[in-house]
Amino acid sequence: MLEKIDLSRTVEKEGYKQAQQEYGARLGVIQRELKAAGVPVLILFEGMGAAGKGTQINRLIQFLDPRGFDVYASNRPTEEEQMRPFLWRFWTLTPENGRIALYDRSWYRKVLIDRFDGRTKKKELPEAFQDIRSFEKQLADGGAVIIKLFLYISKEEQKKRFKKLESSKETSWRVSDGDWKRNEEYGRYLQMNEEMLERTDTEYAPWTIIEATDKNYAAMKILRVVTETLEAALEDRKAEKAARKTSQKHGADADRRYQNGVLSGVDLDKALTKEEYKEQLDALQKKLETLHSEIYRLRIPVVLGFEGWDAGGKGGAIKRLTSHLDPRGYQVCPTAAPNDIEKKHHYLWRFWNHVPKAGHIAIFDRTWYGRVMVERIEGFCSEADWKRAYQEINEMEAHMANAGAVVLKFWLHIDKDEQERRFKERMETPEKQWKITDEDWRNREKWDQYELAVNEMLVRTSTTYAPWIVVEGNDKYYARVKVLRTVVEALEDKIRQVKEENR
Repeated sequence: MLEKIDLSRTVEKEGYKQAQQEYGARLGVIQRELKAAGVPVLILFEGMGAAGKGTQINRLIQFLDPRGFDVYASNRPTEEEQMRPFLWRFWTLTPENGRIALYDRSWYRKVLIDRFDGRTKKKELPEAFQDIRSFEKQLADGGAVIIKLFLYISKEEQKKRFKKLESSKETSWRVSDGDWKRNEEYGRYLQMNEEMLERTDTEYAPWTIIEATDKNYAAMKILRVVTETLEAALEDRKAEKAARKTSQKHGADADRRYQNGVLSGVDLDKALTKEEYKEQLDALQKKLETLHSEIYRLRIPVVLGFEGWDAGGKGGAIKRLTSHLDPRGYQVCPTAAPNDIEKKHHYLWRFWNHVPKAGHIAIFDRTWYGRVMVERIEGFCSEADWKRAYQEINEMEAHMANAGAVVLKFWLHIDKDEQERRFKERMETPEKQWKITDEDWRNREKWDQYELAVNEMLVRTSTTYAPWIVVEGNDKYYARVKVLRTVVEALEDKIRQVKEENR
């Protein structure tokens, strides 16, 4: 495809100035309208080395209000970034609603430069491409506009620019040995770019090829493409908003296929005596203490999510789980209603900010599954939002697993009578009264709706790489031991697997 691009395209200086005046004025207007509409924008600059990405970013932002955009240069990941899934650093840099983020290179490094240098292995490519497509689709479905620009120059033009850069002390640092190696093997690297373009050119995040030999021509085309794309996107958002007003539905009702689902078959009579509990708890906590050191040594990240009925025992289980862990190696992340900053981002953004680095444990006390439970039942998101979330969540967890993480999700299950007993106990015990709120009682009135939603959630998001574990919770002793045993067994399995791979 790329070899058929006409790289000789140029523009007269007068034509370039005219385009600047026309599109520049329109771009300033559209930026303000996008901010008012709360639409986030991501503009990616990728392409061949020395194609002028930095120069073109500087030209484009001349027409933007600097208070409304951020520019990120994506170089080789730092040691901290290498210890997390490769998309983590980009999730944390996604713009809030109404802002523009411009990226001088991006998440495509994983399948381009890192692939060329051998850091991304051939067997990792299918997962990497899938993770990238999922990432972009989640952002686009969440309302973001994604503009991807590929700046293209020939091998000869690239070589000429490298030599020019090296001829000056002020710019010689910009040309690396890696740049020259990719120029020497231009054909092989170009083929990798071809494959990347083909596998990631989608309706929701298409690529635009920029003929970059003539810098004025490239600047003019970029300005036109960005302006027209954003104008069209804003019109689409207005049409979608009007359509939602005429057909607003939150979809609290669940598919009746899940009425007699997973939860109806849970045996809540399972219990342990106090002596059995103490003996098993002590053994498992000591084992977990040893395993924590081992996962740190092997750089295995662990993600544990806890969901369940109010008063289901999440806090107690987490307390027993962490009591023998090194506090420097884990973090408990309690999830409440999103704050004002979190509401301005994609709903998964706040959880990506707490993804653990390799060798550490992140424990989420309530999780991203609020999207398909409380947000669904209470009407905080649309039916389309929560229905789409099942796949988005599965893909997020797959990306964590692809990066080597152990991902486990626990649903702490109790029956309605046990919940009422615990609620009353909390109300009657001064030191526990803070645990019970009016909202807990209101949620209880919607027990049947939540049960249907939970049954659907368990079926649609329990995977081999991130399974749900339903914990019989009427007996707190049994529940706590089951959680610990499950974690211990999962870590032992993962450690065994990693050691075999490292042989």
